[in-house]
Amino acid sequence: MDLSLILLIAVIITALAFDYINGFHDCANSIASIVSTKVLSPRQAVLFGAVLEGTGALLGVNVAKTIGAGIIASNTITLQVILCALITAVIWNLITWWFGLPSSSSHALIGGLLGSAFIHAGLDPINFIVLIDKVIIPMFASPVIGFVFGFMVMCAFLRMFYKIKPDIINRRFKRIQLITSGLMALSHGLNDAQKTMGVITMALVTAGVLVMPAGEFYIPVYVKLICAFTMAMGTMAGGWKIIKTMGSKIIKLKPISGAAADFSAALIVLFASAVGIPLSTTHVVSTSIMGVATAIKGSGVRTNIISNIVIAWVLTIPCCVIMSLLIYSVLRHIPH
Repeated sequence: MDLSLILLIAVIITALAFDYINGFHDCANSIASIVSTKVLSPRQAVLFGAVLEGTGALLGVNVAKTIGAGIIASNTITLQVILCALITAVIWNLITWWFGLPSSSSHALIGGLLGSAFIHAGLDPINFIVLIDKVIIPMFASPVIGFVFGFMVMCAFLRMFYKIKPDIINRRFKRIQLITSGLMALSHGLNDAQKTMGVITMALVTAGVLVMPAGEFYIPVYVKLICAFTMAMGTMAGGWKIIKTMGSKIIKLKPISGAAADFSAALIVLFASAVGIPLSTTHVVSTSIMGVATAIKGSGVRTNIISNIVIAWVLTIPCCVIMSLLIYSVLRHIPH
C-alpha cells in the first residue's frame, strides 16, 4: 500500500478518535445541568444529548471552513502536519478528561495545528488575521460574555419569578430545562463536530483525493455524516468526571439556574457557529454557570475549581503548540 495512503488513513482514524473523545469530553457542556438537577437520569441524558449533538453537526459548515482553510492554508501543509495536530489534541483531551478539567478541545486542535504548521513551514501557512479575529479575540471575549449573559439571564429569572414558591419554580423549570439543554447540545454539535469535518476535508485536499475549485472550500456530505455519527457515539459514552465538575463542583445547580446557564451559553455558541468562530463551548458553559452562581450568591462559587479551569484555559494553546512541535520532530521523517 502506498505510504501516502497509509498516512491519510492514519489521519482520518485519528481525526475520528478526536471527534469521539470530543463527544465524551465535552458532552458535559450540554447535559451536566440536567443530570445535576435530576431532570433526566444519566443514561437518558447522554442519549438525549447524543441525538441533538449529531443533529447539530449537520446544520452548518462555517466553523469547518475556518478550521479547514481559514487559520492554516491547506495548500502549504502536509498530512504529517495534520496528523501531529490531531495526536496533540487527542492527548490533551485525554489528560484533561482524566483530571476532570473542562478544557477546550477547539484550542487543543488549533494549538496543535499552529505548532506543527510552524515547524513545517514557518509562519507562511498561518493566516494571522483569521487567527486573531476568530480564535484569539473570542478566546478572551467569550468567557466574559458567557459570565455576563449567565448573570443577566439569572437576574431576569429571579426578578420575574421571585414571588413564586421555590418548589413550584423547580417543577416548572424542569420542563424548560429540557428545551435549554437540548438547545445547548444542538449548538455544541453545530460548533464542535465541524472542527473534525474541517480537518478531514483538509487532509483529503492535501492528499489529492478531493479537488476544490479555486477559492472554494466545501465539506462533502459523507464527511459530515461520519463526523456527526462519531461525535454522537462519543457523547453516549459520557464524560462523567467533567459532568461532575460542571454540574456540581462549581455550584450546585437547580432547574432554574441550569436553564439560565444553558440558555445563555447556547445563544453565544449558536452566534459563533453562524459566523464561523471555532468557539470553546467549554469556556462559555463554565463561565455562564459562574455568572448564574454570582447572580444567586457570589460566595457560592467554588473558587478553587474555577482556578483549575482558568489554568487549563490559559495553558491549552501554548502547551499544545509545544507538544505538536515535539511530535512533528519525530513524524516529519515519515515519507510523504
